[in-house]
Amino acid sequence: MAETLTNQSSSALTLYSTTVSDVGYVRSNNQDSSFAGRHLAAICDGMGGHAGGDTASTIAIRSLAHIEHDDTVDDIETVATMMESSVLAAHDAIVGKAKHERSLSGMGTTVTAVSLVQNHWILAHIGDSRAYLLRGGRLIRVTKDHSYVQHLIDTGRITETEAKNHPQRNVVMRVLGDFDIDPRPDISIRVAMPGDRWLLCSDGLCGVLEDSTLQEVLSTITDPEDCAQKLVAMALKAGSTDNVTAVIADATVPLDPSQNAHTPVPLAGGAVSSTLENLADIIDEPVATAPALEADEGSPAQRAAALAQKEHSEPDDVAAPRVAQPSSQREQGADEELTMPTTGEIPVVQKKDGNLTADPHDPEVARAIKTQQREKVVKARKHHTRKRVSIITIIVVVLVALAGCGFGAWRWSQSQYYLGEANGSVAIYQGVPTNLFGLSLSHPVAQTDITIDSLPNNWREQLSNTTYSSYDAAENHAAVIRQQVEDLKLAQKTPSGQKFGGQEQSASPSASATPSSTPSATASAKASGAANQ
Repeated sequence: MAETLTNQSSSALTLYSTTVSDVGYVRSNNQDSSFAGRHLAAICDGMGGHAGGDTASTIAIRSLAHIEHDDTVDDIETVATMMESSVLAAHDAIVGKAKHERSLSGMGTTVTAVSLVQNHWILAHIGDSRAYLLRGGRLIRVTKDHSYVQHLIDTGRITETEAKNHPQRNVVMRVLGDFDIDPRPDISIRVAMPGDRWLLCSDGLCGVLEDSTLQEVLSTITDPEDCAQKLVAMALKAGSTDNVTAVIADATVPLDPSQNAHTPVPLAGGAVSSTLENLADIIDEPVATAPALEADEGSPAQRAAALAQKEHSEPDDVAAPRVAQPSSQREQGADEELTMPTTGEIPVVQKKDGNLTADPHDPEVARAIKTQQREKVVKARKHHTRKRVSIITIIVVVLVALAGCGFGAWRWSQSQYYLGEANGSVAIYQGVPTNLFGLSLSHPVAQTDITIDSLPNNWREQLSNTTYSSYDAAENHAAVIRQQVEDLKLAQKTPSGQKFGGQEQSASPSASATPSSTPSATASAKASGAANQ
């Protein structure tokens, strides 16, 4: 995060912003989304197909919109953190939706947003949309494109002029969405000055207009809406093949602070304007659609674009300007605020005069429909919560059961013993001769005086093959091995044909240590010989 400057102007500044967004002459739908409020201005350029770009940019604006409502938070660092976390939340929401709806796979969006807090600008940016600041007649490009051509410029491979026509100029290297890319935005904080003017725009505008042109228009056209209209129209006339969106945000000193309640209603442009009610609910105040582009509708390009877009739209799909109220202020029975259920779901209401009606246009039926829909939402949320709790409970039970089984297995392993090698001698080990995820389940508890070198090779190989249920059993077996080793040594020293212990002994060790002999097998042979005696 950029270092915060501490100087402040003496008067409290307010933000006045507006936006204009146009689908352009080539695209059939607008994938840009913009927001212009009293505390927040933002532009998001969606990508990922006909539906994906719309959805991604809409999600991003919705995720940021609460900052417009949280105007009571006047701490600069707090709002900066909120903006960063809101962008990351938008990324998670986009990824989650893309995973649930395969048709949206690969969607994403840029984000460039600015907020005015305590006479400081807080800017969040990721992608190749841009933010320009006009201060004192001088235009400053505040953001840096997270694009491939910008990387080529930074490394000196191409110039700014060459980047305008580079075949990969639309390739972004950082963006929100269904990609394995770092989603953290650049956050910068700077002191706001009276007269500051911001231009937030998609690459459909800044990709075709020179910075000198932007500076001239921003400096000469004082009315924010007229300025936005002019810039979008110029970009289209300059040959932009993309959606074109501009947000103009001015820092002003209010003549009468008591007039803040009469400031313009926040505006939503582009894809997000199709869901005004959601935005109104988020910021808990009215939201209006952004003004349409006042372009020359008689130009050949405009007429061709209108015909192409009409083919992809419904006959009655007319983008009329409108204002959406938040749910707390919507008129009961306003048809446009209701999602009409099917005929079988419309409740039958008994009116005060005793008559029954199921007319969805009746105010009482409309209220009943809204109540019914809210109850469904609450029921669905409760069902979802119960489902999540059940899943979490099952996971916890399984983990506890696995932990119990693991602990039980470990306790059992520590009740076993076996003979093994340690420091060149036979040792008694507690546990079982195995490893679990690199963790040994045994350790030596006693060292014997039996050297490994004194044992035949086949004894060494099979030494740890047998486990015992007690330490005494393992110790007894070690004593048997010790006796067998001594008998083997004595048999090897006895001359051929000499009597030993009432039996004729052979100097060959084969009778007591054949290649297939083991300590246990030899012990059995010894017990059998003693019985014969």
